[in-house]
Amino acid sequence: MSRRYLMCRPTHFAVDYAINPWMDPTAPVDVERAVAQWTTLYELYLSLGHTVDLIDPVPGLPDMVFAANGATVVDGKVYGAQFRHPERADEGPAYLSWFARNGFDVHAAKNVNEGEGDLLLAGAVILAGTGLRTEHAAHLEAQELFGRPVISLQLVDPRYYHLDTALTVLSHDNIAYYPGAFSPGSQEVLRRLYPEAVVATAGDAAVLGLNAVSDGDRVVLPAAATALAGALASKGFQPVPVDVSELHKAGGGPKCCTLEVRA
Repeated sequence: MSRRYLMCRPTHFAVDYAINPWMDPTAPVDVERAVAQWTTLYELYLSLGHTVDLIDPVPGLPDMVFAANGATVVDGKVYGAQFRHPERADEGPAYLSWFARNGFDVHAAKNVNEGEGDLLLAGAVILAGTGLRTEHAAHLEAQELFGRPVISLQLVDPRYYHLDTALTVLSHDNIAYYPGAFSPGSQEVLRRLYPEAVVATAGDAAVLGLNAVSDGDRVVLPAAATALAGALASKGFQPVPVDVSELHKAGGGPKCCTLEVRA
């Protein structure tokens, strides 16, 4: 199925601060390589038949490349992001302004939430992460705006600071996830809801293999997540590996770079 995405070129990509365990400001970052990897991802989406809109990068916002965090878009309604860390605060208004200029029904957030990083549409429901970035109150706010049931999931491992680093929505009725990222109660919720889920290994989670993008058939995922690719294939999905290792230095992968626009 053809999807519509919003992306932001990593023109100003850098790791100047550390707001997740993957970020090390003392380690070198190759901006040219990051741009090349992002371009490959962008062109891959086009080759798969998807539509990709672009938002202009803003100087001083090195994480703006991670478009998934900029908003949540369901049924043409846009729930803006309100970032927990001040280093990313200006990204929320930048993304909300883009949607407003392009004719969407925009809603500024009253509570801390980091867009599709923690709010993932899964069929009729929204799976919502909390515990590390997004506040639980934002789950209620999203439910009121979108009129869809929101299922709260507690994240407990700082390496998987957003839901989309620990869980991938594969189709309207199935997911892939890493149990170790969730509280015991949330693990049980996921087992009950998705008995046929793809369960990722610790190794694949550690290369952010679950920060993937599925159109219901093809799953674009980090090339390093080889076991996960095999598990997806065994379930009838087509894994499409892509190298995003430079962006991983900031804690991102394919999904972080990709905001789905559901008009």
